[in-house]
Amino acid sequence: MTRQRPHLISVDVGGTLGYAEGPGLTMRLTEASPLPPQQAREIMRDRLHTQPLLDDAVVADLCEALRVAPADFPWDLLPAPLMLFPGAMDALHVLSEVATVVTLSNVTCADADTEELRRRTAPWVSDFFPSCRIGFAKPDRRAFLAVAEHCGVAPAHILHIGDDWTCDVVGAVAAGLRAVWISRGRPAPDPDLIVGHDVLVADDLSAAAQHVRAFTSTEETP
Repeated sequence: MTRQRPHLISVDVGGTLGYAEGPGLTMRLTEASPLPPQQAREIMRDRLHTQPLLDDAVVADLCEALRVAPADFPWDLLPAPLMLFPGAMDALHVLSEVATVVTLSNVTCADADTEELRRRTAPWVSDFFPSCRIGFAKPDRRAFLAVAEHCGVAPAHILHIGDDWTCDVVGAVAAGLRAVWISRGRPAPDPDLIVGHDVLVADDLSAAAQHVRAFTSTEETP
């Protein structure tokens, strides 16, 4: 990775910072839909994760696309608590010493609990950008650019960290950001993209934070 200190670090939430303790709305609808899971998730990125609220029109459109009966939509589903991975808070602390840290996540308005996330990640995370707030979901480059514009930082000076190859790496690179992929031991789907765009690969967020601190410290060494 190019040894240049980022001005802003955006971190994915689900799968990177922690995991939901229980099925969220996306999982419930994926299970209810007869469509292949990947296709169902792609539909929800566009029609569900970008919505600031759920009303009858949004639900009807979504259910039609997913081939789910509107009567089966889980209106009463509560947000699943986020369980932080071991070392996640220490990693955020390390990253916050390098640059301002924010989150950028794909999440429905039914599952987003920004105030609780703010409480649990204080004081290391400065702002939160769930897709239901900004109106765009990764890998749409507009999700990354919305964060860049809001924070007043050029995309080239933002480092995005996440575990989903398509959303967090392909999407970030397409928007002009640098990327760190949390692999959790998985092989890279596209090694050429890693080499061509200097993508850092780390097993988990703790390892990613140590790598980022190391290359920024090297940059500052006379």
